[in-house]
Amino acid sequence: MSEVKISAEPRTEFGKGGARRTRRAGKVPAVLYGHGEKPKHIALPAREFAAAIRKGGANQLFAIEVSDGTQVLALPKAIQRDPIRDSFEHVDLLLVRRGEKVTVEVPVQLTGEAARDTLIVHDHDTLSVTADATKVPDHLEASIEGLEAGSQVTAADVELPAGVELAADAEQTVASVTAAPTAEQLEATLPEVETPEAEATEAAEGAEAAETPAAEGAENAEAKTEA
Repeated sequence: MSEVKISAEPRTEFGKGGARRTRRAGKVPAVLYGHGEKPKHIALPAREFAAAIRKGGANQLFAIEVSDGTQVLALPKAIQRDPIRDSFEHVDLLLVRRGEKVTVEVPVQLTGEAARDTLIVHDHDTLSVTADATKVPDHLEASIEGLEAGSQVTAADVELPAGVELAADAEQTVASVTAAPTAEQLEATLPEVETPEAEATEAAEGAEAAETPAAEGAENAEAKTEA
């Protein structure tokens, strides 16, 4: 994955109020840390940062140039998003060096098609791997081609690029193949829905039941009058 150059400014306001003002200015509050360095609070241009993450994913490598002269390489460690506005609230950035090994979570994409009449359960959509900080893959691939019901894809089955090592348990289940439910099974799980005709019949029966006591009351009244 190629690095993305991005500018940044030192951040002097902290807390919720300072973070809100930073975001209103079109920037993302962030903090740089790692390698025993004192954490450095910065603000990143929101539009450029969002574009880089959309293209390179959550493990995009950034070459950050701070206006105070600081130049560093960093990987996103934690990204906080606003689910309603779909914007970035805060970013933790881990300082890295060229040639340094890092352990990160990388998305896993399933390729191919399983056997007919099966369903795929994607148990884990990311996998922990160790790689050169400047060569972290944006995704990994696992094949489900032709797999029958009852089959599983484990971490050991995932294709790893050269230089990338598995950090997760090799037996961790990535995907499971199950038998697709039959039409009868699906029908059995559906709630019963009354048709308009059935509802009309019930309404008519209810009306008849309500009229019966009234009719009986009228007959009783006539009998008393004649007596």
